[in-house]
Amino acid sequence: MNRRSVLQGLGAALALPWLPACSQTPAPPAKAGSAPVVALDHPDAFWRDKVSEAAFEVLFEENTEPAFSSPLDDEKRDGSFVCAACYLPLFDSKHKFDSGTGWPSFTRPIAGAMGTKRDLVLLIPRTEYHCARCGGHQGHVFNDGPPPRGERWCNNGLALRFVPRGQSLPALRG
Repeated sequence: MNRRSVLQGLGAALALPWLPACSQTPAPPAKAGSAPVVALDHPDAFWRDKVSEAAFEVLFEENTEPAFSSPLDDEKRDGSFVCAACYLPLFDSKHKFDSGTGWPSFTRPIAGAMGTKRDLVLLIPRTEYHCARCGGHQGHVFNDGPPPRGERWCNNGLALRFVPRGQSLPALRG
C-alpha cells in the first residue's frame, strides 16, 4: 500500500456533503465528423524510456511538478500543446491564459482529447484529467477560470510538449 492509496481511502471516507465539490466537467464531445480518440492499451512501463523520469512521474505516477518550474507556463507563442508521452494534441494556444498559479492553464482542451476521473487525494473531491489516448495524467480542472466557460484546466508542464504554429505536429507514438 502506498501513500496515494491511503490518502484516497481517507478521502473517500471523509468526503462529506459539506465539503465543496469540484467541477465534474466532462471532456468536450468530439467535433462532428472527427475520428474519436482510440485509447492505447499499454502498461505504464511502456512509456518509461520515451519520456524523462520527471515526466514519467507526473504522467504515470500522478505526481505534480513544482509551481513556476515549467517554461511552458510563460509560453505565449501560437501553437499546440501535445501530450509529452503519445503526442496527442491536447490544447490550442488560443485557449491558454495566465492563471497566476505557476502551471500552464487553459480554458478548454481540444474536443475529445481528455478523459476525467474523481480525485480524492487531498480529501476534497477534485476532477483529474488525463490524455484520452495514453492515459497520462495531465492535471486538474477547476471552476474558477475566465468567462465564458469559467473553467481552468491546470496542467503540469512536464506532461506537455509545445509545437509552434507552422511546425508539423509530431507523429502519434505508441
